[in-house]
Amino acid sequence: MKQINNLILAFLLFYTVLTVHTPVVMAQEPEAGGAAQLRFGQILRDERIDRLRTYLAMHNSPLVEESAHFIAEADRLGLDWKLVAAIAGAESTFGKRVPGGSYNAWGWGIPTGAQSGIAFDSWKEGITKVSEGLKNRYIARGAISVEQIGRIYAASPRWAGNVRFFINAIETFAPNDPSLLAVAL
Repeated sequence: MKQINNLILAFLLFYTVLTVHTPVVMAQEPEAGGAAQLRFGQILRDERIDRLRTYLAMHNSPLVEESAHFIAEADRLGLDWKLVAAIAGAESTFGKRVPGGSYNAWGWGIPTGAQSGIAFDSWKEGITKVSEGLKNRYIARGAISVEQIGRIYAASPRWAGNVRFFINAIETFAPNDPSLLAVAL
């Protein structure tokens, strides 16, 4: 009987140590994507996702549901998290004016004056391909500022200024309702 009591006591002690001293790590899916920040015992939502989602919603953009993907791709490739969304703003009013069924909000592979060009299967694919293209075809080759990218990307001399406008607008955007940027813990 004494051995059973000692065994039970040892088990209870082990269980107590295990549950009290072991941190719990939780992840949030699917919204958090690669942009979630994890800390022991809590989830921190990435404020950038909420800011971008609310900004795109304010513009009635079909890209709203891809806010987390914009951030995840930017983080994965080391891009400014606002860049690809800002290009969509300048090129297509955030995806509202695109060639039919193309999911191409960036004018990617659509020469000036053309009505069509490269098409993507989804907004998510477009975000990924454009992000990778910017990283590999522009930034990796030395075009690191919006102005340097613009000289190659677009024929219009106003392109860089338009993209810069949207980068700044997203950066400084603060919704009227503070609860829209609430951090979930």
